Amino acid sequence: MKGINLYHEVPCGTPDEFHVVIDVPKGSSNKVEYDEEGGYFKLDRVLHQPTFYPFDYGFIPQTHAGDGDATDVCLLLTHPTFTGCVIKARAIGMIKTADQDGDDAKIIAVPVSKVDPRFDEITSIEDLPAHVREEFLLYFKEYKKLEKKKYDQIQINGFGSLEEAKAEIQKSMEAYKNAH
Repeated sequence: MKGINLYHEVPCGTPDEFHVVIDVPKGSSNKVEYDEEGGYFKLDRVLHQPTFYPFDYGFIPQTHAGDGDATDVCLLLTHPTFTGCVIKARAIGMIKTADQDGDDAKIIAVPVSKVDPRFDEITSIEDLPAHVREEFLLYFKEYKKLEKKKYDQIQINGFGSLEEAKAEIQKSMEAYKNAH
């Protein structure tokens, strides 16, 4: 029996509430990626330095971002989940980044209230503690430090608002529809 393709068959939702497919659970140093056409997870690499993901990291299905992949999501949760877990979420902002493959925005999201009500009061990136925001920026600047060819091409351009995050999600949903 063939399973479903999580990229093409899980509905994306809307810019207000969307699904996130988890690639990497919080605390892992394994960079797992979903093969969008093959429909399976693969270990892309182990991070080259002693660091770990400070959030669950995944993608919004049926989206196509500036770097050619699905739209990336940093999902804040009470507890780490697992690779392949699908979670209904909402954006609170984004990190504007670019790398060797082009624009690579990272949507910062929290689960919807039904999934975890502990995040109900977090409605924008400004609701996160300043230290947590700095950790996110530092993580994306430094996690490729020992990958010399990639590290010099990383650009961190600060945070984007909730409205910018929703616009990015909408744009990536439309790009997917136009490509498929």
